[in-house]
Amino acid sequence: MFVVGLTGGIGSGKTAATNAFKQLGITIVDADVVAREVVEPGSPALAKIAAHFGDAILLADGQLDRAALRERIFNNADEKKWLEALLHPLIHAETARQLKAANSAYVIYVSPLLIDGGQQQFCQRIVVVDVPEEQQITRTMSRDGNDRALVEKILASQINRQIRLAAASDIIDNSGDLNQLNTQVEQLHLQFLQLAKQEAQ
Repeated sequence: MFVVGLTGGIGSGKTAATNAFKQLGITIVDADVVAREVVEPGSPALAKIAAHFGDAILLADGQLDRAALRERIFNNADEKKWLEALLHPLIHAETARQLKAANSAYVIYVSPLLIDGGQQQFCQRIVVVDVPEEQQITRTMSRDGNDRALVEKILASQINRQIRLAAASDIIDNSGDLNQLNTQVEQLHLQFLQLAKQEAQ
């Protein structure tokens, strides 16, 4: 399977780019979705998280309170390590299963940690969705309702923009509107169809 990794910092527009590929009939495997699936109510991982952090980490319906968890781990490196040691192997195994099961001409693997998490080993190409940092901050604040200080902290914890761009085989500039984004996705789609075909020969 020809796998195209897609990444970008918080608020860069990974979801919009992913949706554009999906509309072209391409299977999407999303690390964030996989990360939610492994902690669904009733899962062993969620039981371990609740036992470790306490029931305050759960919402009334039994789902994981991701915002509360984010607050806890961003202020505590040891807790972040504990959580990653629990979840990363589960996420890795489920991701590999979904990539293998994909049945489109190529598959898009979306992950915010594609480069710094060493996940590019899955991928033949790396697409980076890029916007200027100030745009990332304002988009994330309006989307998530977080204050600027928290968004800046999250941004600082992510891989440096220059390092991310240096690792890219393709870059989507998402500082414009949705039409400009879709045009870039369509051009890349044609390129990836061609590359996947060559790979399959």
